[in-house]
Amino acid sequence: MKILGIDGSGLVASVAIVEDDNLIGEYTTGYKKTHSQTLLPMLDELKKMVELDLNSVDAIAVAAGPGSFTGLRIASATAKGLGLSLGCPIVSVPTVDALAYNMWGNDGIICPILDARRGQVYTGLYKFEQSGEFTVVHAQCAVDFTEIAEKINEAGQPVTFLGDGVPVFKDKIKEIIKVPYRFAPAHLNRQHASSVACLGSIYYANGDCEIAADHRPEYLRLSQAERERMEKEGKA
Repeated sequence: MKILGIDGSGLVASVAIVEDDNLIGEYTTGYKKTHSQTLLPMLDELKKMVELDLNSVDAIAVAAGPGSFTGLRIASATAKGLGLSLGCPIVSVPTVDALAYNMWGNDGIICPILDARRGQVYTGLYKFEQSGEFTVVHAQCAVDFTEIAEKINEAGQPVTFLGDGVPVFKDKIKEIIKVPYRFAPAHLNRQHASSVACLGSIYYANGDCEIAADHRPEYLRLSQAERERMEKEGKA
């Protein structure tokens, strides 16, 4: 089974190809360029480097949200366009789940935090069982950081934080978190398309996929433009 992974949900742009239990190739960058400038050239470069025939891909796994509204749209449009042209299904992988999957085998609770602005984070709680099974303790959501901090303290287990929200909320973590905590190292603390592809391969094997025409990103909340429009109309 060959899965193409795409992630443009945050500051990082990433593409990867995973075949069965092997990572064939991955191209990830966190530089200042927009995803519209990077994703397709990265995919083209990866395709050439690993001599990938896109027609051999069984499914396209994409980090479907939440995250950057613009980044999600670019990544989803890329996945959708490829899916339509290749006639292969799309696996929508929750962004926060895929980020947590970076920490496979980690002891304790895993808490990805993505900066959602206005004091909120996109987050969730996860753990790996002794069998290696990936368990969602608290599904991804958009909440104030204090709300997820309370759940972590209630769980009473050591926690590992990762994601672009860590630098933003580091002082809050030190102030509020009462259980032992640590931060993921640089090579694991941002989105990786390889994790999207690996988790996507599990979903795909379970039949959890969709035709490309049906794919939509999952934003979890309204965009700033939509909020401002509603405020002007007196609906907020």
